[in-house]
Order: sequence, then C-alpha cells, then structure tokens
Amino acid sequence: MTKLIPQSEQELADLVRAADGPVRIVGGGTRSAEQLAGRQELSTTSLSGITLYEPGALTLVAQAGTPVGEIEAVLRAENQMLAFEPYDLSDVTRVKGASTIGGVVATNASGARRVQAGAARDFLLGVRFVDGQGQVLKNGGRVMKNVTGYDLVKLMAGSWGTLGVLSEVSLKVLPMPEHVMTVGIVGLSDENAVAAMSAALGSPFDVTGAVHAPACIEEEPFTMVRIEGFENSVRYRAEKLKDLLGRFGEVITSENAEGWKVMRDMVTFSQSARGPGGAFWQLSLKPSDAAPIMAGISDQFDVQFCYDWGGGRVWVWAGEDVDQEALHGALQDNAARVGGHATLIHSETALAVPKFQPLSPALSRLTQGLRQKFDPRGILNPGLME
Repeated sequence: MTKLIPQSEQELADLVRAADGPVRIVGGGTRSAEQLAGRQELSTTSLSGITLYEPGALTLVAQAGTPVGEIEAVLRAENQMLAFEPYDLSDVTRVKGASTIGGVVATNASGARRVQAGAARDFLLGVRFVDGQGQVLKNGGRVMKNVTGYDLVKLMAGSWGTLGVLSEVSLKVLPMPEHVMTVGIVGLSDENAVAAMSAALGSPFDVTGAVHAPACIEEEPFTMVRIEGFENSVRYRAEKLKDLLGRFGEVITSENAEGWKVMRDMVTFSQSARGPGGAFWQLSLKPSDAAPIMAGISDQFDVQFCYDWGGGRVWVWAGEDVDQEALHGALQDNAARVGGHATLIHSETALAVPKFQPLSPALSRLTQGLRQKFDPRGILNPGLME
C-alpha cells in the first residue's frame, strides 16, 4: 500500500486531486476503518499543531493530525478540557499510533459525558477540509453562533472521511470540574443496572456519566454514576443519589475518578485483546433494549460487553474462537429490530461484513447524494458507508 503523508494543507489538496484510485484516510490509525489492501493510504499525521488557543474565549484551533494527548495536556495547564471526553481504544486495538483530533472529529468519538454535555459534533465550531476533487473548503468559525445555510461542520463530524479529509478543526472547550465523585453499586443484574442508571440520569442531580460492567469483565458486576462540579454541590448531590438508588442495593461513593478513564478507553478489554484475532463492536440502542438484546447475544456467543450512556451504548468484544461474522450479523439484526445500530469498530482479521448498520433506502439515497456532491469520483474511503 502506497503511503502519502502531506506536509501542508495545500499538499494534501494536491495529493487528493492527483489520486488515480481509492484513498484510505487515516490519522493516527487508532480509529482505522478497514485494512484496505492495495490502496493508497493518506495520513494527516504531519498536519499537526495547535494554531490558536484562547482560554478566555474557551476556543481552540488545531490541525487535524494533532495528537489528542497533546491537546489535552495544553488544556490541563489552563484547567480546561475537551468536554465530550473522546475515547482512545488503542489498548484494545493494539495500534501503536497516537489518536488525533481529526480522527476524533471524523468519527464523532465521544465518551461517557455525552449524556450531559453532548457529543464531539456539539463542540465543533469550524472545519477546514479537502473534498474528493482536491478543493480546500471551510465552514463555521471560532465562536458559537447561529448557523445559516449549510452546516458542513456538523456534517463532517461522524462522516469517517467519506466526504472530505479534515485539515483543521475549531473546538469549544470547557473548564475542568472542581470536584468529581462516583456513586456506585456492586452486584446488579444488567436489567437492574440499566434501571438504576436511568433513575440517576432522570434525576435533577446533573449526572455526567453512567456505566455498567457485567460480571463477564470483572469478578462482580459494578455500576457507576458520576457527578461533577463545585465540591459542596457534588457532595450534596452524591448524598441525594445514594438515597435515590438505595432501593437497588448498597450504594458506595468514591472520589477516585480513575475508573472513568478505564471504562472510557475499554482498558479492561485489553487484557483479553492481547490474544490474536479479536473484534470489537459498538451498539447504539434505547437503554431499555440493551439488557434483553445482550442476554440473547451472550446465550449464543462467548462475548464480553459493558454499558455506557446509561445503556444507550454497548461495547462488545469477542475473541478469535467466536464466529465473528455470525456475531456481527446477530448484532446488526438485533439492533435493526429495535431501531438501533451496530458498528464494527475493529477486527484483527478481515471480515466480509459491512462496517456500519445497513441504511434504509431513503437514508441510503441521501448518503449517496451527499457523497456524489463532495466526492464525485468516489475515492475517499470507498465502500465504508455502503
């Protein structure tokens, strides 16, 4: 595979314009789409660096290849953060590259705080990108404002490089919380855990995360709810949540926030992922559908899984001994039955399956129409959304 590493936005545009066949778009490779053998690979890793940071305006502009770790370090120095809490699955996928901000935006990668703060696209102020014809386009700006006309900013978030190659992104950032507490319960069934998380998320206590890991991951199931903010307020809300969740079991509180990083990056799965041949999926479902679907899946397949977003997202991992194509079909069939979707995030062996949930005819026509406008030659990550 030919690797192309442009050193500037203009060189990026020139390479795309000159491409005579399919191009696989990557940043650090940690959110890589598929291993597309025999195609050109275009990496944005050399388009790196923070070009503007105004802490007082809560605004940061960075080139697409800038490592997320570098951005987070700069923000920490000013006691600020990326509020959408982007995950890094390199421990699971065993990819050695550094996650880039362009990859985060292109995949709309968002962590547990999405239930309260929003997703990556909600903090995206502006983008610069190169379309499939090699044209440099820009949309949005560096401040929050009402949008008129076509909002390409939101369109690019989650497009997985199929509409254009990001070269620069502008983001709104937020202050880091003064205090963090976790309210937890050990030993809940999946159904009761989803009920407990739903009760917490439906309360007036401003929960910023709700996750559950069944016994297939740790020796005992554990459920965690997070509260953030000013210390006195956090302590008050934690006590109220203890009272609210007491009917589900013994409630404990902790001021150690490390568990949230472990769950965000699925570090627990990495112990299993050290073996060859693993595959990893993300399911998006109504929380009430999550536990019944996973009960049926775990009856048929040897899988590990955990719940995020109060049950709205389920991470699923399977080793090489599992029929991964059959599992993929079961996940997508079950998700489709309840109006959700299942996405293959990573596989260490080639699977002859669609990465994304098949679209309805109407959505497929809309998607293909957009791609025809932005990439009429069909060279940017072709086949990825089909």
